[in-house]
Amino acid sequence: MKKFVPVLCLTLLTTLALAQDKKINVIVFGAHPDDCDNDAGGTAILFSKMGHNVKFVSLTNGDAGHQDKGGGELAKIRIAEAKEAGKRFGVEYAVLDNHDGELMPTLENRLKVIREIRKWNADIVIAPRPNDYHPDHRYTGILVQDAAYLVIVPNVAPDIPPLKKNPVFLYSEDGFQKPTPFDPDIAVIIDEVFDQKIYAMAAHESQFFEWLPWISGKLDNVPKDEKNRLKFLADWRANAPNETTLESLKKWYGDSASATKHAEGFEICEYGKQPSDEEIRMLFPMLSK
Repeated sequence: MKKFVPVLCLTLLTTLALAQDKKINVIVFGAHPDDCDNDAGGTAILFSKMGHNVKFVSLTNGDAGHQDKGGGELAKIRIAEAKEAGKRFGVEYAVLDNHDGELMPTLENRLKVIREIRKWNADIVIAPRPNDYHPDHRYTGILVQDAAYLVIVPNVAPDIPPLKKNPVFLYSEDGFQKPTPFDPDIAVIIDEVFDQKIYAMAAHESQFFEWLPWISGKLDNVPKDEKNRLKFLADWRANAPNETTLESLKKWYGDSASATKHAEGFEICEYGKQPSDEEIRMLFPMLSK
């Protein structure tokens, strides 16, 4: 028995080390090129810097969101911007060929989402909640919800092998209050990579320095030079953690989290794997730093 205990301890330590060395596969879905960036960009950078695999998938090509350009011309611009953003984030970036403003929760689109999740062999799937002002955002949430569970069913999309286990499906943070407010089960401090997140988001020039400022009546306030554009975007996208996110941060990081300036929160979807706190720490290794 005395010999068995050290052997058991060694086995457990070896298993834990192997688990920590395993590459974690994260896939983030957004409705438009730039949505994944905003929702989970900082967390994606942290995963990438730790050697894990992250993919952003935009379900539409963004061909409607501009005051001057549109159609195929705009789609080409948005796709090129997404590719550049992917390089800056350190992630793979895919843009599907659905029209902006016309995304529907069809069987065809559900199968596309299922195939993307399976091909990435995802451990974590992140998407918006299905309540939002924009129908493309809502239907992105519904499509990913509908893919949960079905990703492990062999006779659904049989051309791609099913996953052997259901991933953890997470909702990205939003400020909508009805039918229920966002409730973060996981929160990640992104202070150390916030500037990189802003630099990566700035690759979407047509979105952050043209379309969104125009639609919000701020186009005349957009600086011309890169340095001040980055400051403009950082000031615009900097939101201190709210009370619920701060409580989640304290759970994972301790009381020192009170000094956090920038964070990203995630709520566990009921339709995927329900991870324990220990499993969450394994899936989000930055929480153990």
